[in-house]
Amino acid sequence: MRIRATVAAVTGALALSAFAVPAAQADDSAAASRADVAKVLEAAHAASGKTGARIVAAAEDEPYALDASFSDVKINAGKAIVVGTSRQVTVPTTFTLTHGADVDITADDFIVDLEIHRGSFAEPDNLLFGDLLPTCTPVSTTVASCKGTIDVRPGENELINSDAGTWTADAYAVALNGQDPSADDFDVTKVGVVEQDGLGTTKVQRYSKLTVNASPEPVKKGRTITVTGALTRANWETHKYAGYTAQPVKLQFKKKGTTTYVNVKTVTSGSAGALKTTVTASTDGYYRYNFAGTTTTPAVKAAGDFIDVQ
Repeated sequence: MRIRATVAAVTGALALSAFAVPAAQADDSAAASRADVAKVLEAAHAASGKTGARIVAAAEDEPYALDASFSDVKINAGKAIVVGTSRQVTVPTTFTLTHGADVDITADDFIVDLEIHRGSFAEPDNLLFGDLLPTCTPVSTTVASCKGTIDVRPGENELINSDAGTWTADAYAVALNGQDPSADDFDVTKVGVVEQDGLGTTKVQRYSKLTVNASPEPVKKGRTITVTGALTRANWETHKYAGYTAQPVKLQFKKKGTTTYVNVKTVTSGSAGALKTTVTASTDGYYRYNFAGTTTTPAVKAAGDFIDVQ
């Protein structure tokens, strides 16, 4: 289980990242690298007295400012990260790393990572990142193209419902330069560190479901059809689906033999996300509900339910 930032007793978000990867899902090198990052950051904060700080400035007994920066960040190809109640979700990330010619990004102890956070950069409410560290491929002496993932496990309490919405991307790089953070002679001043926030945003949303049922069927022309359904979404705290209330949902109809749905009316979801309305039977066709989505919940359309009008 990864640890939420709000309850982790460690210094800085990177230190949290270091200890939060479950061994079952991360290879030894990634786990060791994040542990090294944690020790570097903790050593820097202890020396400077900046407990809780995420950015380390060049100063005595602190890491030096690494000549590197991040750009062109893309998370899940620009799409929202939609998360259900239990299944792990893994989405791709890409970014560009630009660095000084003297920075050896191919070194075994050069560490780079991209994560997303909810809340402030200095004291995030939550963090999400990949089980494995990104891989960076040099495209010139000072530029590299990097690929990674963001992994989310809702079944392991990594999210609470209030986490749904907009998250911000940040990245860091650490050049250990042969220094061993666990050694007695570890010299933190020989380690380079850079962190960069505000690298873009992405939405993390609660997976939604929508149902529809038109009845009675068959029905005589001119009689009343009752169309029911329910709008529900993932509850990350109970790991079940719960009704999404007070939401406008469009009832749509597609005449038999055609390909386009047209809007009939708007229905507001009630208790437990329930939807119910009536229409007059006129011709054979399909009824469905269509939800446009919100910042926290993706759009969803119910499969059409056929009605036979006689």
